[in-house]
Amino acid sequence: MAAKDPTARPAEGFLLGKLLVALPGMPDPRFAKSVIYMCTHTEKGAMGIIVNKPFDGLTFREVVAKLDVEVTPATPDPPILFGGPVGTGQGFVLHTSEYPGGEATMPVTSEISLTATVDILRAIAQGRGPLKALFALGYAGWGPGQIEDELTSNGWIMCEADQRIVFGGDFDGKWKAALATIGADISGLSSDAGRA
Repeated sequence: MAAKDPTARPAEGFLLGKLLVALPGMPDPRFAKSVIYMCTHTEKGAMGIIVNKPFDGLTFREVVAKLDVEVTPATPDPPILFGGPVGTGQGFVLHTSEYPGGEATMPVTSEISLTATVDILRAIAQGRGPLKALFALGYAGWGPGQIEDELTSNGWIMCEADQRIVFGGDFDGKWKAALATIGADISGLSSDAGRA
């Protein structure tokens, strides 16, 4: 059996549909304790939505009303999330895949899709939207090879995407819950890389 090349990178796309969880000591404060749902991952880079950082005082009803979407008493009013530091003027809806978003919807997995049009906001406001959804402004993005380098330098850990974590309302608890899915005890995690 051949020895494994220690410099080999994992297969392309291995982050697609997974959660990236910031490790303690994350050097970029914008990503401290972040949980990111990964929407794309190719040789050209990666893109994801932070699912656990609501904007203080900004709600769905306020945003859609500014977009001239009719709001009714039945319109939900979840918080708007900080999806990441890139394109913060652009909105994204991460949602369950039963919603027929047409060409504007990008399937990430068989269960979760991403849509960035006013049509889905209108559908949610009128009670015709997906069963589960979250609305974020901005996204997290990485250039070619950047996220792989951050993974090997102990900035992030990857875990499976549990819909209870992705769409759950306990934003403060998502970071610990995501780490718990891989059995990580955060009290023992360190930002320092070990060398054998």
